[in-house]
Amino acid sequence: MNISALSRPGAFDGKVAIAIDGPTLQPKIEREQNFSVRARAPLRLGLAGGGTDLSPYCDQFGGAILNATIARYAYAHLSFRDDHRLCFSAHDVNQDDFVPLAAELPLDRGLLLHRGVHNRMMRDYLRGRVDAVTVTTTVDAPPGSGLGASSALVVALVEAYRTAFGLPLGRYDVARLAFEIERVDLGLAGGRQDQYSAAFGGVNFMEFLPGERVIVNPLRISRSYLCEFEASLIVCFTGQARASAIIQEQVRAATQSDRVGLDAMHQLKSDAVDMKQALLGGDIRAVAEILNRSWQAKRRTSKLVSNARVEEIFELGFKNGAVAGKVSGAGGGGFLMLMTDPEHRYRLVTALNDAGAVASPIQFTEGGVEAWVISH
Repeated sequence: MNISALSRPGAFDGKVAIAIDGPTLQPKIEREQNFSVRARAPLRLGLAGGGTDLSPYCDQFGGAILNATIARYAYAHLSFRDDHRLCFSAHDVNQDDFVPLAAELPLDRGLLLHRGVHNRMMRDYLRGRVDAVTVTTTVDAPPGSGLGASSALVVALVEAYRTAFGLPLGRYDVARLAFEIERVDLGLAGGRQDQYSAAFGGVNFMEFLPGERVIVNPLRISRSYLCEFEASLIVCFTGQARASAIIQEQVRAATQSDRVGLDAMHQLKSDAVDMKQALLGGDIRAVAEILNRSWQAKRRTSKLVSNARVEEIFELGFKNGAVAGKVSGAGGGGFLMLMTDPEHRYRLVTALNDAGAVASPIQFTEGGVEAWVISH
């Protein structure tokens, strides 16, 4: 197995390359098919503004999101075959999907994310040309984690195809394509932030504006401020997947007929702006206060956002040094994030794990989706 570097743009000898800085225009790889592509996209913590990237809220009022990618990833591996089959495998959930070679696969069975990406790539970019491939995936978090895992996986899959076939797609293109595959082609409920977070990486303030306009603003946060924030955070898995019905309730909350829910959505949007300013100024105490305020607003968008297990973990966390917390994602389960004084982080993590929760520190990442090519 050989790996060699490819700077973008630059010459490529058709044998092996590594692309380490995300999706940009890249020379097309020769069809020797004696290589495979690996891609990864980071998961994210939703810090503030979650839910305001849902339609119809963002279409009417504009949404604002603050999120940060962490060192957990969705991985996609693509290699070419010499037969006439498409072989999809999701190793982390122990599912396989083997089908005859076709440009359009049914979307009522099998591994839907893999099929959805394959269909869109064949239709929009490869003009119906079909290569037999094996695509295997893994994700560093369970489904329904609230860390944007499904969207990160779609972004990683798109990037694997983009690299394998030399497609001229930038980061916005990859994110938008992943969004369309999930929300339009597959009809899966959800917002817009996850795809853009996975594509761009880092700490970003994102604006989702009417007319499907998206602006990703990378935040230039002082390294010392970011280190202090990172050292203050832990995540804890509830052991339950998030409740998908929450998204539908948050969609309804954006209508004028639900005044309480709509006011809560406005508060979430305002909290994203306030937390951005607090982080840029290094006011970690203010970040904690906004996190708590935002959690209370989020709870007003749906009665399903919290449950007995979520409240139990929060209560235990606050008894052992936590000063703020909220769910990451829609709520109802998945991962919670808690803030504490860094000196008390070990005690907090230990207490939660001793009680049967799964808690750990986090590490922020700067890079978004990336891919590299391996020769055989």
